[in-house]
Amino acid sequence: MRKSRPHPGSPLPPPGTSSKPVSLRDLAAYLGLSRTTVSLVLNDSPVAQALTPATRERVLKAAADLNYKANYFARMLNNKRSQMVGILSPDFGEGYDASILSAIERVMIERNYLYFVSSHHWDKALIQQRLQVFAERGAEGIILINTPAPAKSALPLVSIGSLKYDYPLTRITVDNAYGIRLALNHLYALGHREIAFLKGHAQSSDAESRWSACVEAARELHLHIHEENIVQLKRIDDGLNPIREGYIAGKQLLKASEKFTALMAFNDLSAIGAINAFHDAGKRVPEDISVIGFDDIRAATIIQPALTTIRQPLARMGMLAATELLERIESANMDTRSILIKPELVIRQSTVVCPQGASDHHAKVSKVRSASKARGATTAVRASQHPAQAQESTRTDEAPVPGGLSI
Repeated sequence: MRKSRPHPGSPLPPPGTSSKPVSLRDLAAYLGLSRTTVSLVLNDSPVAQALTPATRERVLKAAADLNYKANYFARMLNNKRSQMVGILSPDFGEGYDASILSAIERVMIERNYLYFVSSHHWDKALIQQRLQVFAERGAEGIILINTPAPAKSALPLVSIGSLKYDYPLTRITVDNAYGIRLALNHLYALGHREIAFLKGHAQSSDAESRWSACVEAARELHLHIHEENIVQLKRIDDGLNPIREGYIAGKQLLKASEKFTALMAFNDLSAIGAINAFHDAGKRVPEDISVIGFDDIRAATIIQPALTTIRQPLARMGMLAATELLERIESANMDTRSILIKPELVIRQSTVVCPQGASDHHAKVSKVRSASKARGATTAVRASQHPAQAQESTRTDEAPVPGGLSI
C-alpha cells in the first residue's frame, strides 16, 4: 500500500523514533518542496538566494528538527565530486613526514577536503595496492611524499622529494646541493677539515642527491673524505626508530675512527642519535665533535645542545603540494611543473670552532666567506635574528592534527 504524502505543517515525528534515517526525499515531502529546492538550501547554493528568506529558514529548521543527515555518497554521485585526496608516505612517525602532513592538512581543512593517509615502509607491492585503493575510494588526486610510483595514474599527482619518475607530474624538491654546500662551508669556516658523514638510507629519495652534493662540495673546498669516516644509515624496526639508527651509526663511526672533529648527518633525527652515541662514549658535543643536521624539525630545538641544521621549509612545501594538487583537481588542468625550494642554514649550539684550528680561524673564515659570496651562496643565518623565519620554523614543526582517514 502506497504511503500517503506527509502534509506540510503537520507535527514533526520525534527525532530517533524512526528505524531509518530521514532521507532527502522524506524531508522534501514533509516540506512540500522539490528535492532540488531543499538540496540547494542545505548546500547553501547561490541559486538558493532567489528563494524567500522564510522558505530557506523553514527548510533549515525542518532539517535540524528531523535530525536530517546528508547522504555523502549520494551527494558524491550527483556532484561527480568526492572532495577527497590520498596522501602516501614511507611513514608518518616523526620529523619530516609528520611536519609536511600537518601543513597539507591545514590546506585541506580550509578548502573543505578530506584525505586518506597511508604509509608503505618502502614495500613496492603495498605502494601499488594503496594507490589503487585511493582511486577505488573516490580520491580525486594523490600527494606522494618520498614515494616511488612506477605506473602513471589517471589521477593528478604531486610529489614531494627528490625521486624521479618516468612520467610527468608536479614535483616539489629541495635544493639538496645548495643546502649541503651551506653546511660544509659552515664547518669549513669553523676550521674543520676532518669531517665524518652519515649517508642516507639506500631507499631514501634524498640519499643519492645529498651524498653527491657532499662529494662535490668537499671537492670544491679541497677536503678529503676518508672511507672510515662514512657510515650509511640502515633501517631498523621498519624505519620507525630513526634516532636509534643514528645512534648505531654514531657508534660505528667512533669504532672506525676518532680523527674527525665534525659530523654532517643525513637528517636531524640521525644527528640526534649520533649525538647520544658520542655522549655515551665520553665525547662532548660540540667541544670535541661539532654536529650539523638537515631538515630543522622541532626536536632540533629541544635537544641539548640545540642542533645546527639546514632548514627545509617543510610547512611551505606541504602547503604548496596541497595547493598545487587542488588547483589541478578543480580546474582539470593536468599541466605539470617542477618547483625547487632553497633551504637555509640555522646556526645553534652544536657547532663551534674546531679545537685543532682555532689559531688561524679568523683568516680562514674571511677566505671562505669571500669564496661563498662569489659562488652566490648564502652565509650562515641565525633564526633568532629573523623573527619571521623563526616563526615559520615553529609552524613547520607542528605535529599533524588527527583527522585523516587511515587505510
